[in-house]
Amino acid sequence: MSDDENTSEPKESTLCKSCGLCCTGHLFSWVRLNASELDHSEALGLNVIRSDPRQRGFTQPCPVWQGVCTVYNSPYYPSGCRKYQCRLLKQMIEGKNLLPESMQVVEQAIAMILEVGKLLPTSPNISFRERLVAQMEEGNADSDFHSKAEALLAFFELHFGVNDFLDQPAEGMAGR
Repeated sequence: MSDDENTSEPKESTLCKSCGLCCTGHLFSWVRLNASELDHSEALGLNVIRSDPRQRGFTQPCPVWQGVCTVYNSPYYPSGCRKYQCRLLKQMIEGKNLLPESMQVVEQAIAMILEVGKLLPTSPNISFRERLVAQMEEGNADSDFHSKAEALLAFFELHFGVNDFLDQPAEGMAGR
């Protein structure tokens, strides 16, 4: 059909650069960096964490995400970002789904995030993940919130492979 159906690289890049759920603070609250990446990442505008070598990285949401990743093709694109592949991307690489199907999953996730987000209390914390976890752990949220939040977490696990939301955020990023 089209040229992009003959090569998987552009489709993979298209999915990653347009999805961004791993950049926006919806799936993760931080990304690991190698020591050699700290200065370059800071120069890119990332909020670098240097205080603890076990959690050296940058916080989410990523400030260079502007509806697309603005540093995706940079030589200083963080290795944690470059190496990370969500379940949805892996399935596309394996030929189990096509780009349009994958983009529909992303759109559904965004719609679910918006629904849950409406039910979260306002907070100075801009990380969706951290606000969601705090509200779920508080235990006094209404049943509508809990049912929508549980559905979202199940969706994240099924389609993106993220299943550690209620653990400490640092542990959740250990594999990224």
